[in-house]
Parts: sequence; C-alpha cells; structure tokens
Amino acid sequence: MSTLLIRNATMLVTMDAARREIADGALFVRDNALAWVGATADLPPDLAAQADTVIDARGKIVLPGMVNTHHHFYQTLTRVIPAAQDAVLFDWLKTLYPIWAELRPEDVRVSTQLALAELLLSGCTTSSDHHYLWPNGTRLDDQFEAAARMGVRFHGARGSMSLGESKGGLPPDRVTEDEESILRDSRRVVETYHDSSRFAMRRVVLAPCSPFSVTPDLMRESATLARSFQDAAAVGAAVHLHTHLAETQDEEAFCLEHFGMRPGDLAKALAWTGDDVWHAHCVHLNQEEVEMFAHSHTGVAHCPSSNMRLASGIAPVRAMLDAGVHVGLGVDGSASNDGSHLLAEARQALLLQRVQGNPAALTAREALETATLGGAAVLGRNDIGALAPGMAADIIAYDLNALAYAGGAVHDPVAALVFCQPQNVDLAVVNGRVLVEEGHLQHVDLPMLVEEHNRAARGLLERAGKM
Repeated sequence: MSTLLIRNATMLVTMDAARREIADGALFVRDNALAWVGATADLPPDLAAQADTVIDARGKIVLPGMVNTHHHFYQTLTRVIPAAQDAVLFDWLKTLYPIWAELRPEDVRVSTQLALAELLLSGCTTSSDHHYLWPNGTRLDDQFEAAARMGVRFHGARGSMSLGESKGGLPPDRVTEDEESILRDSRRVVETYHDSSRFAMRRVVLAPCSPFSVTPDLMRESATLARSFQDAAAVGAAVHLHTHLAETQDEEAFCLEHFGMRPGDLAKALAWTGDDVWHAHCVHLNQEEVEMFAHSHTGVAHCPSSNMRLASGIAPVRAMLDAGVHVGLGVDGSASNDGSHLLAEARQALLLQRVQGNPAALTAREALETATLGGAAVLGRNDIGALAPGMAADIIAYDLNALAYAGGAVHDPVAALVFCQPQNVDLAVVNGRVLVEEGHLQHVDLPMLVEEHNRAARGLLERAGKM
C-alpha cells in the first residue's frame, strides 16, 4: 500500500458537500483514495509519519481533477484545416469527413495519447471521448490501449454513423456502418472493457453520433442495449448513452423536417433521457426542453469554445443550472476548438454566459464546479470531482506564483484560476499516481509524442489527397 501526503497548500478547494476552501490545506492519500482532508495544522501526526511521498504545496492552489465530458481525440490530427476554418457545422463536417475517412489504427492511438497529454497538463484527470467513425480497421480498443498508457480515467464512447448521403443523412456513405455491425461491436466493447466498479479507470459509453447521421432505430436499439447490462453481474451497471443534440439551428431544422419535432422532444421520444444519458451542446433547447432535462436528470456537456468557433450560438447554461440540469464542460473536438485546455474552457463558459448582458450570469466558482462535480455527475460518477475522504485520489495543483496570477492570487486565488489567463498544472495525480510534477509529464516523452503525432497528421492528409 502506497501513501502520499500533500501539505501546506496555499489554498485547498475541496468541492465537498460544504464546498470548503481551506487555507494552508493538506490531504493524505492511501493507494488510490483520499483518506484525510483538512488544514495542515490539523494533520494527525501518525498520518504524516506514514507518508511514503510528501509534496510541499506551498504557493499552490490544489483542486480535484477536472472532468472533460465531450471530445473527439482524433481531431487533433486535423486542427485548423484551412478549408474548414470559417465554416458552420454542416459545411465543416462535409469538408473534414473525406480526411477522417483515411484514419488508421496508429492515427487513433497517437491522437488519443496527444489529446490526453494536453488535457492532463490543463488539469483534466478524467475524460470521455466520442469517436464515431471507424475506417480501415480502427476500433475503440485502440483508444483504450492508448488511454491506459497515459494513466487518465477514460470513458470511451463507441460512436457510430449509419445514415449516409444516399439515405438522406449528412456523412458520405463510406464513413458509415450498417446498424447490425454497430450493435454487435457495441456489445463486444461493453463486455470487453466496461468496468462499473468504484474508481474504475475505464468505462464504455454507447454513442450514435447525431440525429442527422443515424436512424431513430439505431438510437432506440443502442439505448435498449446499454440498459440491458444494468442487471448483468458479469458486466455491471451504468453503461451510459451520449450523442450530439441541438447544436445548431440547421440541426433543429433537420429534426423538424424529418421527424416533425424539436431535438429535445426527439430525444424524449427515443428514450434518450434519464440519468444514464448526456447530450453534447444543447445550444438550441427551449425552456420547456430544459425543464424536461432537469426532471428526467438528463445531463449536458457544454462546449463554449466550439460553439463560438462554429458560430453555433450560446447554450442556455444559466437556465439549465437554475432548473437543476447536470451540466459538465467539454472541450469538444480539436478541429472545432483547436485546443484541449479544460481550465480555459471553464473561463470561456464564464465569459460566454456574461456576454449576453448579465455580469454575474456564471461565477468563477460555478465554472469550476461545472468542470469538476458537474462533469462527474454528467458521467454518472460519485467517486470523482471532489476532495473528501473516500473519493478518488485525482488531484491537481496550479502555481499561484505564475505571472498570470500576480495580484489576482492575493485577492481571490480561486477566482484567479478562472478570470486570469489559464495556466497548465504544476501537479497532477490520477488514481493516486503522480503523472505531472513541476509542470512536466513524468511518464511521457512529450517532444517525441508531438513529432509522432505530426507525422501521422501529414500522412493522413497525404492519403486524403490534401497535401
């Protein structure tokens, strides 16, 4: 059994039930769980004596690791493609689908590693990923293999597209799959990888891509399949469901034209509401749909940077939080955000809610809570998102002596994290394992990873005839 003591933190933000913020804080980790949290002065001497590793967090602010609820890791390979830089969602997708059709297993593995490295350095210790096209032998297995190397908690979403252009959908037929194959492989990955135990490092999500790229039948069958595992002792409970919903006005028009109902009503009709479901974006939900999400405990992944980048609109996050909807943050894909910095996303969330005219529409602490507890709730986890005894040892720390926090850290170090220019972490611990120390990844040769990733990006474009 290994033990870790972090002490003398200038500020310890617990996100516990009392939302304690402890000056000169400390915490004690036994194996992969928190055993004690409090002020350094109150640390029991016997615990201090047991510590195998001691980290002095003087000058640091310590928080629970953040949770990313929506991403597309493979898109790190197609950042800032010139033809897609100034496009709305549907045109952006049509530009990039032919490039993504050339993905290979090694591309999926290296992009997963790179995205997780970037997320980890930003303060993210748990991430989901929505991967929805599987050409050339790529499989969700490639992502689980890469995530295990990186040491980050990973919710791998077995996404899918079945409604190609020939059937009235948006994607080209060659990046779609037949629905029988999708459901068969969905069952396989759940049975192979899903771990419902407390502190699980990997879970599987079933995630048909969107209303304009799959059929209603696939949505229904995927929900039935996911829920069929809830009482299966060999696999466990809590196989969650995820998709894009109400991202743009074009999607809203598509739903009205093809299904005769709004996106939120479509989700309800397809049994895609409940505490085992979360939807990405939800920019164009009306108040009635927001209240339906709240009453059904349906979660939302808010992706402010992507929504701004693609001119999709401003999600009604204030209305969602006031209604009681579980809201987490998502950086979204790196071809619609072009970055994977979760603390920066918390800042964008705060600013985007305020730009509509209310300077208190989202506070700094609400933004941080959305990035931690909110994300945990959206993913259906009660073991991450807070620093309290019995919770997972997922811990991050930022250096308050950084240039960006000068002055701000004196007045309010917690708010400074969100209002000031976002920084990378000084420390990151996942499942009790120190992965970042003094701002450096301890288990990854980052320059080599970047070089390998860039080779893969060039190769992808060459195969697509874009170089």
